[in-house]
Amino acid sequence: MPAEPSPFLNRELSWLAFNRRVLEEALEADLPLLERLKFLAITASNLDEFFMVRVGGLQQIVAQGRNKPDFTGLTPAAQLKEIGWLTHQMTEDQYACLKDLEDRLASEGISRVKGEDLSPAEVDFLERLFSREILPILTPIAIHPARPFPVLAGLRLNLLVRFREGAGGGDEPRGAVVTLPRGSARFITLPVEEGYHFVLLEDVAARFAGLLFPGASILEVVPFRIIRNADMAVREDQAADLLAEMKEVLAERKQSACVRIEVADRASAAALVLLRDIFEAPADRVARLPGPLDLAAYFRLASMPGFETLKYDPWTPLPLLDIGAGESIFDVLDRRDLLLFHPYESFDPVLRLVEEAADDPNVLAIKQILYRTSEASPIVSALVRAAENEKHVTAVVELKARFDEARNMEGALELERAGAQVIYGLRGLKTHAKACIVVRREPAGIRRYVHFGTGNYNERTARLYSDIGYMTCREDYASDATAFFNAVTGLSQAPAYLKIEAAPVGLKSRLLELIENESERQKQGQKGLIRVKVNSLSEPDVIQALYRASRAGVEILLNVRGICCLRPGVEGMSENITVVSIVDRYLEHSRILHFRNGGEDRVFISSADWMPRNLERRVELLVPVEDEACRKRLMTILDVFFQDNVKARRLQPDGSYVRVEAASRRKAVRSQESFALQARAAAKRADQDRAGELVPVRPAPKP
Repeated sequence: MPAEPSPFLNRELSWLAFNRRVLEEALEADLPLLERLKFLAITASNLDEFFMVRVGGLQQIVAQGRNKPDFTGLTPAAQLKEIGWLTHQMTEDQYACLKDLEDRLASEGISRVKGEDLSPAEVDFLERLFSREILPILTPIAIHPARPFPVLAGLRLNLLVRFREGAGGGDEPRGAVVTLPRGSARFITLPVEEGYHFVLLEDVAARFAGLLFPGASILEVVPFRIIRNADMAVREDQAADLLAEMKEVLAERKQSACVRIEVADRASAAALVLLRDIFEAPADRVARLPGPLDLAAYFRLASMPGFETLKYDPWTPLPLLDIGAGESIFDVLDRRDLLLFHPYESFDPVLRLVEEAADDPNVLAIKQILYRTSEASPIVSALVRAAENEKHVTAVVELKARFDEARNMEGALELERAGAQVIYGLRGLKTHAKACIVVRREPAGIRRYVHFGTGNYNERTARLYSDIGYMTCREDYASDATAFFNAVTGLSQAPAYLKIEAAPVGLKSRLLELIENESERQKQGQKGLIRVKVNSLSEPDVIQALYRASRAGVEILLNVRGICCLRPGVEGMSENITVVSIVDRYLEHSRILHFRNGGEDRVFISSADWMPRNLERRVELLVPVEDEACRKRLMTILDVFFQDNVKARRLQPDGSYVRVEAASRRKAVRSQESFALQARAAAKRADQDRAGELVPVRPAPKP
């Protein structure tokens, strides 16, 4: 008899299924062409990170001889085999998608010109450009058995050049590697009267590679790049200086093992042998790709100015509507709590909280957690200014935010130079919570203003990610936020909070308690309901609790954007659980929880996904939203997400996803579009209300 299937889906395969859903957006014929190209670039960037982190980690485990199955029963070696097959299929589909998009974009005036299609005038133009602007940058590095080959950076585009010395070419073939410049130089613009024609940098460099090797006979020029393992952590048990240790990790990442070699499929067998020898990579780590490498770079092309008809119509973030001219954000929060829904609503109130606090003489202190910030961050600038204004500034800067470590270190040092007190996270834990406290002296005494969020303090991603922010000056929330910061910075025992819960101590048990409460109410004849929106779900204890609730009859609706290890719709285990995923123009990033609680609805926002790392190895927050208007609004937001029948896909018991189709009697609902239209309608109503106000006009004083 066949073995019973695992009650869990594999994490890595679930992530690949998510990237497949992103690729489906790139294949969507109804989307604007440059938006489709952007989705294609995102799938390539996602896949790079997947190989750097997840595949690199699995390869390390196998190399160490550890082959213990995960909780789904798959060994690391079996996972790598399945990943290899699925990523091969995905890259084939990516390049088929690119071919289709290039054909369609060419008809719109955006054209990649290949070597055989260049006119003599264009060849002359490119040769002059190469000689003048590109050749001086390039440095060929010889491949020689008697000389160690220097370390090549991961993700950089390179050329492998095979050649023979002398015009006759009688000598044995030699090899060299040329690393190409990064950034916008990848797309070289050709002079045309209309449209946008370009050639790829690697094609130009390959055409004129002979200029790098005068007198040699070029045999082949092959683009390639490598992906290095980035699954390495700070050895915090040995680290006396976390900042110095993180610098070592970044240096180590630059020369870690080669996880994957991507090479143009025209490469000869001899070229592949050279590359494998240089990077000590087995054959199964070499991927021959049927088109340009590094499709993530096409994000620049998709985002170039112009060609607006090939992009989405803009959805402008809504400003805070009921704030008066010159009114302080502190006055607004004195009137009411604020629930912000980004990017449909502006991130400006959050920026204003910190910026006003930096300059307000009545503000005594600012405390904030910084996980990922933008370049030239206005939040960091405001905190620096506050410190320079002699306010007490405490910033918990997480140095271990993967791939943002360098930026976070720069921001931390800038804050320290300004006189801020900087805490570099916690030993053994990532500080992933999103919280800010402003302490202000007012006529009635000291008052604290608090912001909790599901997303980072990053004004740029706030225009691209769907997130929730909650701002209040309620004393119980402020007291909890202060106690939370004190526990983090003082390394003290977590207190008993009045409202919030924090990982890694109480958040997971609180979630299990909330789920169990719905099960008990269902058994007592009340209708249980759990609705949750998170980015990932893989925590086994939470999944088992949801299975128990399903068996008790609780209706469970889960909106999980990415990884989901729960297997829904299995009779006797999860038939009352529905899982959907929404992939659309904004990255779904908010975490919202709703428990019916016998009709006395409990609603929460959270920084934490439902994964072991978030609930057990990170500092996270779960924040109840009890303000009536804010709570109802969050429930309405969940309503719309679960009504989506345009961009939603439903998870099947076997781990596959199918589109949720609109029934014939129901109108089409695209949740993100609905939220944008609601924001636009609210702004229009506000404009009409302001236009109807009667403003007295006073006569000008007589001279």
